[in-house]
Amino acid sequence: MNTTDFLNIATAICPDQTAIVFEDKRYTFAQLNERVNRLAHGLMKLGAKKGAVVAFLQVNCNQCVETYFAVAKTGAIYMPINFRSKEKELTYMLNTAEASILIAGERYLPLIQSIRPELHHLNHLVSIETKQPDMHFYEDLIANSPADEVETPIDENDTTILMYTAGTTGSPKGVMLSHNSFTGYVLENVTPPDPDTSERNILTVPLYHVAGIQAMMAAIYGARTLVMERQFDPEEWMTLVEKEKANRAMMVPTMLKQLLDHPDFKKHDLSSLKVITYGAAPMPLPVIRKALEEFPGVSFINAFGQTETASTITALGPEDHVIVGTPEEKEKKIKRLASIGKPMADVKMKVIDDDGKTLGPNQVGEILAKGPRVMSGYWKDEEKTKKTIDKDGWVHTGDVGYVDEDGYYFLAGRSSDIIIRAGENISPEELENVIRDFPKVEDVAVIGVPDETWGEEPRAVVILKKGVEKSKPVEDEIMEYCRKNLASFKRPRSVVFVDDLPRNPMGKLIKREIREKYGKP
Repeated sequence: MNTTDFLNIATAICPDQTAIVFEDKRYTFAQLNERVNRLAHGLMKLGAKKGAVVAFLQVNCNQCVETYFAVAKTGAIYMPINFRSKEKELTYMLNTAEASILIAGERYLPLIQSIRPELHHLNHLVSIETKQPDMHFYEDLIANSPADEVETPIDENDTTILMYTAGTTGSPKGVMLSHNSFTGYVLENVTPPDPDTSERNILTVPLYHVAGIQAMMAAIYGARTLVMERQFDPEEWMTLVEKEKANRAMMVPTMLKQLLDHPDFKKHDLSSLKVITYGAAPMPLPVIRKALEEFPGVSFINAFGQTETASTITALGPEDHVIVGTPEEKEKKIKRLASIGKPMADVKMKVIDDDGKTLGPNQVGEILAKGPRVMSGYWKDEEKTKKTIDKDGWVHTGDVGYVDEDGYYFLAGRSSDIIIRAGENISPEELENVIRDFPKVEDVAVIGVPDETWGEEPRAVVILKKGVEKSKPVEDEIMEYCRKNLASFKRPRSVVFVDDLPRNPMGKLIKREIREKYGKP
């Protein structure tokens, strides 16, 4: 089975069910499939075929979904681009991928035109919203092409998506994901389409991110209505949920926090929500505990994964979010809210030390994962592939953590972020979770600062809550709070107050930038 079957099956079973709601547009599955087929034929005229790369640059929109399935039906490779990419990043990615077709939103056309002479493989540029000189027009490709089904031999192991990582260290890496990378997860975890049931997913996670792609594919296969938002805005999100009676949502922790902190949160009827899946960045314990209070009856799922693992490899299920039982059981469940859950059925995981030895429960090391859904490698980079996937097929995630005695995995940070003080490993994430619990703190990032005596010392870079004055007494209060709640060697030795912390679009702290700005002794 390949991913094009998701749309074909949903169309066959639920042709009149609404597939996409985006601003003033609504498409049934039959209409979506027709547009996809027409676009596929149009792209084939431009050279889309097996092995060719078709890039896409735009915020979330119905064209994201159409283009993915159209490209997949031709057998070509879909390359979604982070719409925040700059000139050098964009040039590098398009050239290394040898993308021959680029479909782009109007706001990005001046950027593309400025680097077009440097794009050595780009043969065709397609404008999405309006007709432009020396470009193809997206709607013309659809209008001028036949609607019959595209028949292309596709193997489940063929690469269907080339997704570049954020490039926090060095140049971005192109992750090759096969059809099987997605079909395995979707078939195992999504209820097949049923014409007698109707579900509505609100999707705000960007579709250049693997979590967004996975959520989109799950919705299409399940014949769920995709209610799409260009980019997350809490007021618009709540309005859409209320208006469209959305049942499911995929969010990142920062989105959930913005909702809960919004002054109009209580004014919206969000009672239609039944499932909220969150992930892509660590969830602060205070945020999920507040969410459980504010969304009674909603099933929460923490889904953890990486681009290299085609998104979800572990999950903390709804039952783990129900805090009941004896005081000891409640304490254990509250602690597990900070975990990423247990491995999915088709995924094997383990924790190893620096020598490659498998560690036991509660021992901190690098987390490895293995399974049929992981990437086939990095695009045209055998050396980096060998560093990430070992000879036995284990993916080295770069995440440091541990597994408890019951099989729940906990993150301790990225291997590059771990602070080593006098030979002791300190998890920035553990410190951040403690400091976020302090009543006067809004947000925090913990980094290591070079020290001649100890090697490194932890530093807390803190955003205070509104109305709290930056002062030495508040710094002392934070330090004392850490002293009471952490082993002495773990507590931060300095605190810096800031107004903002850099995060990527998925809510992850950009530690590299924080270290560059605040990491000097």
